[in-house]
Amino acid sequence: MSVNLSKGQKVNLSKQRNGLSKLMVGLGWDEVQQNTGFFGMFKAKPQDIDCDAFAILLDYNGHLINHATKLEQCTVFFGNLRWPNGSIQHMGDNLTGAGEGDDEQIFVDLNSVPAEIGCIVFAVNIYEAFKRNQHFGMIRNAFIRVVDYERQVELCRFNLSENYANQTALIAGAIIRTLDGWEFRTDGTAARVESLVNVVSAFAE
Repeated sequence: MSVNLSKGQKVNLSKQRNGLSKLMVGLGWDEVQQNTGFFGMFKAKPQDIDCDAFAILLDYNGHLINHATKLEQCTVFFGNLRWPNGSIQHMGDNLTGAGEGDDEQIFVDLNSVPAEIGCIVFAVNIYEAFKRNQHFGMIRNAFIRVVDYERQVELCRFNLSENYANQTALIAGAIIRTLDGWEFRTDGTAARVESLVNVVSAFAE
């Protein structure tokens, strides 16, 4: 049975599911319909917003893995779909967020995640947000969920229900390696892409 989590909560995935080895982390969102015409009486076609999900890899001290100097060097995203050993894979870029269910997914093989990786942070940003004058106040029904990939069972879900108007990136949650196995912790913090490193380092605390 899936666990519905609130902001800041955590759940031990390894204890919840014996033998858990492979995860699919799904992130989803919908565009908000825009009102047009006289006094906003008419509904326009939803504005296409290209949200990109990505995984940031950290060591046990909250530092970018492998002493990376740039965020993209330790990130799995649409421009780097696969970590070298295949343990973390982005399943493809969704350009609009249209349709039901997950809009983007990231696969994690827990048993193959390199030992130096202590935390995998999942975040979303809006592609060319400033150029397109878009922000997270223009989407709704955002969520992150963790699925037992082999059994196709949802383990937990976190609905991001806060008002993220004027924000262009947010941290949804993280999978963290602990002495008791892997745990998932929710977050929901809004941030700009250039400041994400400072935000995600808090997961090591």
